[in-house]
Amino acid sequence: MSAALAGLDAHARRLAGASLPDLIDDDPRRARDFSLRVGPLYANFARQRYDRLALDALFALADARDLAGAMRRLLDGDIVNPTEGRAALHTALRGDASDAPAARDARRQALDAQWRMRGLADALAASEVTDIVSIGIGGSDLGPRLVVDALATRDARFRLHFISNVDGNAAERVLAGLDPARTAAIVISKTFGTQETLLNGGIVRAWLGDDSRLYAVSSHLERVAAFGIPPERTLPMWDWVGGRYSLWSAVGFPIALALGMPRFEALLAGAAAMDRHARDAAPRENLAVWHALTAVWNRNGLHAAAQAVLPYDERLRLLPAYLQQLVMESLGKSVALDGSPLAAQTVPVWWGGAGTDTQHSFFQALHQGTQVVPADFIGVLQADHAHARNHAALLANLLAQTEALANGQDAEDPHRRYPGDRPSTLLLLDRLDAHALGMLVALYEHSVYLQSVLWGINAFDQFGVELGKQVASRLLPALHGEGEAGDVVTRELLREFSTRG
Repeated sequence: MSAALAGLDAHARRLAGASLPDLIDDDPRRARDFSLRVGPLYANFARQRYDRLALDALFALADARDLAGAMRRLLDGDIVNPTEGRAALHTALRGDASDAPAARDARRQALDAQWRMRGLADALAASEVTDIVSIGIGGSDLGPRLVVDALATRDARFRLHFISNVDGNAAERVLAGLDPARTAAIVISKTFGTQETLLNGGIVRAWLGDDSRLYAVSSHLERVAAFGIPPERTLPMWDWVGGRYSLWSAVGFPIALALGMPRFEALLAGAAAMDRHARDAAPRENLAVWHALTAVWNRNGLHAAAQAVLPYDERLRLLPAYLQQLVMESLGKSVALDGSPLAAQTVPVWWGGAGTDTQHSFFQALHQGTQVVPADFIGVLQADHAHARNHAALLANLLAQTEALANGQDAEDPHRRYPGDRPSTLLLLDRLDAHALGMLVALYEHSVYLQSVLWGINAFDQFGVELGKQVASRLLPALHGEGEAGDVVTRELLREFSTRG
């Protein structure tokens, strides 16, 4: 594997003297041949810093790592999470991309859960409840929050609110102005042992004053029952679905309430369409493969340490935060599947924000900073508002930024010189609806998995999030005035603060 990545490094050195404008000008068919369309999603890779020879090497790497076989193993329910001995069957939540027994069984369970979701949603719609509070963190929060923020309409039956941060200010701000008699709450936690979620759930339960409007999504029925939520108001989660891949499951119950079940099902259908594409398309026509190979090229060929994601649609403003978890929690690994240290670099730092706001903040660094940051630009062609001039300006800025980053601009004054050669991928949706958003999110999921296959790492465990929690659990008694804090520095800090107080 390291030899194959070293081959990418050789191509990067070969291309070091070639500018992006030169690569584009020297290949008249590049814009057409370096683009793909999958349903409502168009992608163009022409402004990435590779040529056809480098692409040949990347697709040879895809063949050598058997990305097609890896995709089948994922869809079939093979053990793709070996450190925990689990499958990762989130694709079965949204479609029947595999006829393998494990996938069929997972699909049956998913459909049963959707049927139960529909019944609970109908009952809530017939009640006097007007507001829903969703309580979770990480994958139990970011996915539903993204989709609801992107697609909810003013005429929705329910107003959705989200609490994730254990900071008590978060709960107080959400609950302020709500009527507990007209509010229901959903506590979402796979193990029902997540500290932040249970603390916030306790605040909301006490505020409601009546457990009859409290719901749960979890795999641990005993803990849910002990919390005071009966089985008839508890929806399932499963070990074969990781938290950051769970919005398609009953974790998406807030989505179904905010959008209605038909639009939630359209979201699932869009993701299922991307599943079929990732399964069936040949590598050079496969958008997930192109995206994954481009990410590996930028990391291991160009040695880019950061990646920006820049949605030019206010409704997708939460996408960067969602992708931070999806990508960095999945790919933030430094050992191979066999536990040996990796010689190659893995995930860059993902960050970003919505255009055009970000043009007035960190774009200065993108254009003239010393670090080259590849970027995914995401746009929506058809506006769902009546402000045509605004939408034209938005798209003009989107396209202008990709061009300016690639081409740069020379000047006698070095302070006004733009070096250019900043690579980017352009992703355009025909319109932002549930089906298209499902396709977009599933594209990133499959790209992440295929990157993990290329690097030989596990995309589905996340042990790196545990250590800080363990240390916090040891320190918590000291903050409550109980027992001994396990760290000398912390004890000294606590003594200092208590003295000042």
